[in-house]
Amino acid sequence: MIDVLVVDDDFMVAGIHARFVERIPGFVVAGTARTGAEALQMCADLAPGLLLLDVHLPDMSGLDVLQALRSSGSTVGVVMVTAERDAEAVSAALHGGAMQYLVKPFEFDDFAARMQRVHEALTTLAHGAPDQAAIDRAFGGHTAAATSLPKGLSPESARLVEKALTEVPELSAADCGERVGLSRVSARRYLEHFVDRGLATVRLNYGNAGRPERRYRSTRQ
Repeated sequence: MIDVLVVDDDFMVAGIHARFVERIPGFVVAGTARTGAEALQMCADLAPGLLLLDVHLPDMSGLDVLQALRSSGSTVGVVMVTAERDAEAVSAALHGGAMQYLVKPFEFDDFAARMQRVHEALTTLAHGAPDQAAIDRAFGGHTAAATSLPKGLSPESARLVEKALTEVPELSAADCGERVGLSRVSARRYLEHFVDRGLATVRLNYGNAGRPERRYRSTRQ
């Protein structure tokens, strides 16, 4: 689980963001801060894995908070969540090492997709020396599995299905759907796409009765 500190001067907005975080597997809210100084102190006290950081705070800019964290040697993950659209602010966040920049207002699905990418990046780097595909995911790039997708398939879901494939020896479409939150039919579309691209293989598992089950295995194992 990744501990998240929500930093926003509007307590109602902070509450909404905290509830969003709690809905996403792999994250838990460690606390909320309403000022930059409070955010820095709570970072020191709680050592969260991720900050949801607004730019506009009453005592200092969220970008100043980000700079102070980096100057102190902190490598905490940071997602900017703000109404600020200025190009200089976006550039400062990028060069300060922010992992995502999400402009208010936004829908939960957009927020969840970005948080899933952040979770994948942080957990990938916590498990030893990553391969090139894992490094690409950590830097937010598209892997071969998530490119040239058929119509109706999303890169975010493709990355989740690809990750599920590498975590177990093999799985069915139903297994995959349960792991990543997709229907069996949708999961099978992604899995068959990976088979077509040579990123997965499929075998038929003949049971006692009924149609054989299709079992998928990553070719990267």
